[in-house]
Formats: sequence, C-alpha cells, structure tokens
Amino acid sequence: MPLIRSTTILGVRHKGKVAMGGDGQVTVGSTVMKHRARKVRKLHHDRVLAGFAGSAADAVALLDKFEAKLEEHRGNLMRAAVELAKDWRTDRALRRLEALMAVADAERSLIISGEGDVIEPDDGIVAVGSGSGFAIAAARAYAETSKLEAHAIVEKSLQIAASICVYTNAHITIEDL
Repeated sequence: MPLIRSTTILGVRHKGKVAMGGDGQVTVGSTVMKHRARKVRKLHHDRVLAGFAGSAADAVALLDKFEAKLEEHRGNLMRAAVELAKDWRTDRALRRLEALMAVADAERSLIISGEGDVIEPDDGIVAVGSGSGFAIAAARAYAETSKLEAHAIVEKSLQIAASICVYTNAHITIEDL
C-alpha cells in the first residue's frame, strides 16, 4: 500500500464496541493548512464508520462512492468494500485517486486501497495514514493490557501518534457504533 503522509485514522473493535477516530490536521507539503478537519464519518444510517487518509477531495469522492455501494448492497460492508476496490482499481478516473480508507460496522473492520486491497485484520484494529504505525501499536498494547473501552483506546492511541508523527495533531474526532 502507498505511504500516505497526511493524517492518522484508527479504528478499534474491543469488548463488543467499535470506535474510529482521526486527527484534524490538513498538511500541504510541509505547511499545516488546517487543524480541525473531520476525517471520520458515520455512513449508511449511522451503522458504518469510515475514515480516510490522503487527498481530501479524493477521499470525499471515495466516501460518496462507498456510501453508494453500501446502499446498493443493503449495508453489506464486505460486499460494498470489494465492489469499491474493484471500481477504484479499474476505473480510469478513480484509479488516479490517492487515498486509503478504514471502514467498520458492528461485525467487521476493513482497510480499502486503490490497489484493489480489502484487508480485514485478525484483531479488529485498523489504521491508515502517516501515523498509523504509531497508533496501531499503541492500540494493540492498550487492547491487550488495559481495561479501557474502544473509544478510550482510540483516543489515547491517537494522542500517542500525535506526539510522534508531524503529520498528525491532537485535535481528535471519534465516532462510535
């Protein structure tokens, strides 16, 4: 998958709950342009969480396409993700979009890329963006060793990523299912 240097999105499935959060920083090159962007959304009647890393315009276009796929497939997350990944990889216009998506519903957490990837991690923890390695490491450690709920794990893990990654800030938005 391509390295996206623009944000950090983290989704955690833990103790029967699902939470997804992202930082608010928008960076153009080495300049911070915005501090409080919302990069995590609820979709399909508030039953699906989606977060994006990459070009904002590209990500919004992909979110719209993904929501249409969710409607078309009656909320079936896996089917919608596979269909989006196929379109993203084969469509001339979509193929140029530079973003990654993390999505989750009550049963599954997935990462979707323009390379045609639909990845479901074994532990239910997904992360995309420049600070994803930091956030996912922290989330896995919290999930294994603490009594925290999914929301708190996302919040604390994104704070750790923000303290390390220059493309991630501490203006965090979290959505829960």
